Amino acid sequence: MITFMLSATRLHPPLLVFCLLTVFGLLLTSTPGSAGKRRVQAHTLVLECPDGYEFVARIEGETAWLFLPGETLSLPHIPAASGAKYGDARTTFWSKGDEASLDSGEQQHRDCRNNRARAIWEHAKLSGVDFRATGNEPGWYLELSAGRKTVFVGDYGNTRYTFDTPPPLTGQTARITRYELQNDEHRLILLLEGRPCHDDMNGEAFETTVKLVLDGRVLQGCGRALH
Repeated sequence: MITFMLSATRLHPPLLVFCLLTVFGLLLTSTPGSAGKRRVQAHTLVLECPDGYEFVARIEGETAWLFLPGETLSLPHIPAASGAKYGDARTTFWSKGDEASLDSGEQQHRDCRNNRARAIWEHAKLSGVDFRATGNEPGWYLELSAGRKTVFVGDYGNTRYTFDTPPPLTGQTARITRYELQNDEHRLILLLEGRPCHDDMNGEAFETTVKLVLDGRVLQGCGRALH
């Protein structure tokens, strides 16, 4: 922590501004812990407990948002001997990796485990993604946010392209929605057809069949609306 005092009566205005900017820069570089906390990305857990209880936890910086059956809680971070702990006078939530527990006084749920496959979709939903699609061989996924950005990640995570999301072109008769996306280097045509689809690797069912044409390359997959 840096403590300083500046007297405006003893410094010319340009020099005063320079000193303020310099000290501000030192503060940013001399407190990596606080700066790091601001840059930490949110992550989401879909927790399944042995007693059949399920809930979603989203960690954002120093706060854990718990989406429980019938209520949503916001819990501040509190000290813990290991893992991460959040709580208030009534509820305590603890997590470490994919393990978690929840204690609400009246109820305790122990040995809960994160379902990573479900958490990916829930994280996208809570991050404001409106539609998500995925495909295989090679593995790819697409996340579309209406009026904002569309992100395509392909070749098992080795390529990533971002596009501005345009208004859709919808054909009511054929039940196909078409998006034509373009950035400085790539063109992507996205076709969403309202008919059932199954993941060809794990058999998961989806309500939308998806076709992508990326720079002339055709990819097939499945997807669902998140909102």
